[in-house]
Amino acid sequence: MSVKTLRIGTRGSQLALWQAYWIKSQLENLYPDFSIALEVIKTSGDKIRDVPLAQVGGKGLFVKEIEQALIDGRIDLAVHSMKDMPGVLPEALCIGVIPKRETPYDILISRGNKRIKDLPAGARIGTSSYRRASQMLYRHPDFKIQPLRGNLDTRIKKLTSENLDAVILAGAGVKRLNLEHMVSEYIDPDIIMPAVGQGALCVEVRKNDPSIHELIAPLDHEASNRIVTSERAFLKQLEGGCQVPMAAFGRIERDVLTLAGMVAETDGSIMYHDTVSGAVSRAETIGRDLAKRLIERGAGRIIARLSEEAHP
Repeated sequence: MSVKTLRIGTRGSQLALWQAYWIKSQLENLYPDFSIALEVIKTSGDKIRDVPLAQVGGKGLFVKEIEQALIDGRIDLAVHSMKDMPGVLPEALCIGVIPKRETPYDILISRGNKRIKDLPAGARIGTSSYRRASQMLYRHPDFKIQPLRGNLDTRIKKLTSENLDAVILAGAGVKRLNLEHMVSEYIDPDIIMPAVGQGALCVEVRKNDPSIHELIAPLDHEASNRIVTSERAFLKQLEGGCQVPMAAFGRIERDVLTLAGMVAETDGSIMYHDTVSGAVSRAETIGRDLAKRLIERGAGRIIARLSEEAHP
């Protein structure tokens, strides 16, 4: 590049800034003569604090304004939490790299440091994620799910301020902000399967910007990229919005990618779950095949009904 400056777009939350500064530091190590700055952009998701995201637009609420700044050329790249990314991106943009993934698991923070199996009957659990709520209710239909919005620190404080028994959060954010000492349990993915891309960062760029692609290429982690690509192919094939409880979780062992996926009713009364394995090179196909299998088994009816209810 002739001009050795980079502008990174990010949300302004404590966690988003941690993530953006981490990418900034990696790039500064690679290119010490570059000037790299952060551009903090407020998104619709940051402005809407008191309504579950699924009721007001879902995943794209945390990225749209940043993506527009990228399209307009006001920033050179954007850093997002991958789980905030919709299945379909704007035509002009693409995922440039996926750095090594942090833990994808959800965690429990509870009163008295209890694990899920030790929580009392009728426990009040804080989460605004339909994915988390449906899976928890599938196994513990007596639990009471309480809406929980706000940044990480705010949600943890609501454990006390709203008299909850526990809150469920993404483990990656808790680890990144050095709050791991508060964790009561890392939740087994067989109990609550993580969101698509959970724990991974997304560095989004313009498709027609080869110089930026070349600069950020060293940040990519191949295994993380393959797994998240498979999970996102699953998400895209399902074509379900944030109002549909769905999850996917991939692992690689000896060049074999195994992807588990689930779709459930919001009240946890029905859950469809399946697994597909194959060569790592078939990551996208594995994701699509898994989604098709769940659709054929009955998940398609759930997705169609919940999507219609959200957009009558």
